[in-house]
Amino acid sequence: MWMSRTLAAGLIALACTALPTAASAQTKLRFQTHHSANSLQGKALLRFADLVKEKSGGRLTVEMLTSSAAVKSTEVFEAAATGILDGDATGAGYVTNKDAAFQFFGDVMGGYDIAEQIYGWFDEGGGRAIADELYHRFNMHLIGIFVATPEALGSTKPLAGIADLKGWKFRSPPGMESEIFQKLGAGPVVMPFGEVFTAMSSGVVSGADASTLAVNKGLGLYDVGKHTTYPGFHSMPIEHVTVNLDQWKALPDDLKKAMEDAVAQIAAEVPRQSAADDAAAAAELTAAGVTLHDWSAEDRGKFRAVAQQVWEDWSKRSPVAKKAYESHVGYMKKIGLLQ
Repeated sequence: MWMSRTLAAGLIALACTALPTAASAQTKLRFQTHHSANSLQGKALLRFADLVKEKSGGRLTVEMLTSSAAVKSTEVFEAAATGILDGDATGAGYVTNKDAAFQFFGDVMGGYDIAEQIYGWFDEGGGRAIADELYHRFNMHLIGIFVATPEALGSTKPLAGIADLKGWKFRSPPGMESEIFQKLGAGPVVMPFGEVFTAMSSGVVSGADASTLAVNKGLGLYDVGKHTTYPGFHSMPIEHVTVNLDQWKALPDDLKKAMEDAVAQIAAEVPRQSAADDAAAAAELTAAGVTLHDWSAEDRGKFRAVAQQVWEDWSKRSPVAKKAYESHVGYMKKIGLLQ
């Protein structure tokens, strides 16, 4: 199997310090996330580790490495699948190159309005069963998911509605999002998250899709651009908490349940905290002269209609992607998001 020199070096270093022995593999697991320890998601994942220890009565401990401490964000999944790390707490968007179906576990752009709807799809709409089929193929098990509030778009020009996207040059992550915005006449520029502020400050782009309103504020985006969409609607990334499948199978049922319950608890807490953070940020930004654009139901519907075309295209890229797509569409129809 080919792997980058960065990952190979990380594996060697981890092998010396972190590779679990047969005796300890079922009691101590090492996970990695790309989130920083002081971010909303990073704090939640550290709390997940604490909850696992608490719920297992100390029989199972999770060490959560933050800020991509061991290997690159794009390489965590592979490191966990091969047993160098034990778990990946990043997101399925990092591994869409393995199977297009991972996009439907990473972000269904323009699909859901709130986190609870995504949880409903996962628990009641077939998501969990499809996850087992997908993740297990790569020797990983999806323990659970959690989601923050919908993300906001920051801009140096007004974004009052869908018409304002035409000609709007902005930072975008790769994949499905770029395809949707291109269809709407925007000019997405794929660049790393850390380059957003500099790119906006220098005028390389007129805006950015970075994160939630509160996180964008913390990044300083609204020091440069005085316009934002809020409440958000276009993107709600799913954070996945996954573990090496062999490690998962080796755990007794009560320890598996401890991990599942720990994810479920942070899944309930994160959107509430994220909403509170966003509300506080909205008040502060309004006072500072930033314009918050709440798109009309008509414009949101137009965005979702274009997004559906891209979902369908992604569904044709693998058999499991088709299953995931159909499960999302079926659940959205069930709860009234789609006709």
